[in-house]
Amino acid sequence: MKKLLSLALIVAFLTGCSTYNSGELVGVQKRKPFIEPDPYGMTFIPAGSYTMGPSDQDATWTQNAINRTVSVDAFWMDITEITNNEYRQYVYWVRDSIIRKHFAINGQEDFIAKDDEGGNLMDKNDQPRIDWDFPINVKADREGNLKQLIDDLGLYYSGVDQLSPRGRELNVTKLIYNYYWVDLHQAAMPGNRMEMEYSGGTAEPVVSYNGQVVKPDGTIEDITSRGSFVHNDWVLIYPDTLCWIADFTYSYNEPMATRYFNHSAYDNYPVVGVTWKQANAFCIWRTNYLNDALAASDLPLVQNYRLPSEAEWEFAARGNLDHSMYPWGGVYVRNKLGCFVANFKPLRGNYVDDGALATEQVATFASNEFGLYDMAGNVSEWTITAYDPSAYIFSSTLNPDFKYNARPDEPAVMKRKVVRGGSWKDVARYLQVGTRDYEYQDTAKAHIGFRCVRSYLGTN
Repeated sequence: MKKLLSLALIVAFLTGCSTYNSGELVGVQKRKPFIEPDPYGMTFIPAGSYTMGPSDQDATWTQNAINRTVSVDAFWMDITEITNNEYRQYVYWVRDSIIRKHFAINGQEDFIAKDDEGGNLMDKNDQPRIDWDFPINVKADREGNLKQLIDDLGLYYSGVDQLSPRGRELNVTKLIYNYYWVDLHQAAMPGNRMEMEYSGGTAEPVVSYNGQVVKPDGTIEDITSRGSFVHNDWVLIYPDTLCWIADFTYSYNEPMATRYFNHSAYDNYPVVGVTWKQANAFCIWRTNYLNDALAASDLPLVQNYRLPSEAEWEFAARGNLDHSMYPWGGVYVRNKLGCFVANFKPLRGNYVDDGALATEQVATFASNEFGLYDMAGNVSEWTITAYDPSAYIFSSTLNPDFKYNARPDEPAVMKRKVVRGGSWKDVARYLQVGTRDYEYQDTAKAHIGFRCVRSYLGTN
């Protein structure tokens, strides 16, 4: 045993510290073992199999789900829905990025980096780079140059558009987030695969593509390289605060429309008025925000943040209680003391009997066995999955999912996305873990929010 251990140490030393060829298959230079740290505000959902589908009679006769056994991989999930305060960090980042770019373009040298991304000092011939570390401090700007540049951008309402007599209101039409992503599904299609010809010798291999790619706006382009599968899009990021009024006819919800997103009293309430597209863009921003920090510290990158698939959401909501009707187990929506255990529409419209008239602070009620809060009630949640009544029949039993990126000009029926969990305005039927519902991807509702997931690197 000691001889084998000594031999292993010698091989490890030779392969790691020199170019000595031992003739044995020992792999490349040994790297540090990767242990994925727990993401802040997330909990680990282990891989597992469960019976997906209804755990009770189909009271609404939708007939859009059947029981079947499926398996999902491990992932991380936000323990609560994204809150107003968390989403506001995203809004402020977009605002500040617009300001910084404007400052740099207009010659404010404090906002132009003195060195490149590698830390090398830049000269006058190099392409200017924005310094994201220099603080924006309008209060210290005695000459008013920064304030004037911000005003020139139109980032804040003025004149007749300024409805508030105090303070400055953000111009939501200026808060645009431009983002990019790789369309792996189109890249994997047989007709879009790379083809290569090689005549041998010193000749260079010829790489070609014969397929076509559909862009988000519906245009079709010939594939010329891998870059053809990189899509770019833009989205207005500010939540639709008027959804509180638009969703409820003959109902007084003006206080929620004017204060819910921007007042500190609602910081820990789930963000609403966010479309499916806006939620996806948030996930992309969150991924880039983290990866920039990891790269700056020379740490390995992690998987992308995204919306959960319908199967992942239901597995997480069940909390290892496979045949339970609700996330907390059992078949009742009250505890032993007779109190309701979620924020929904109990009885015959007695909204306040569960403790809240509309939305409630996240994590007000107890979590499920996975440590997830509000998987039933409070707000419904977007998933990445497109809605089809027959999806359970044709989708896979291994990480089941059904995606369809509807174009703006396509019929509304093609834009349906699955929402899960029920909300503060729904009856108990929609709180059940197996109940499916949908909403259109370009609509913003006062009862729909979202939470993010991130695939786990490795296996259990």
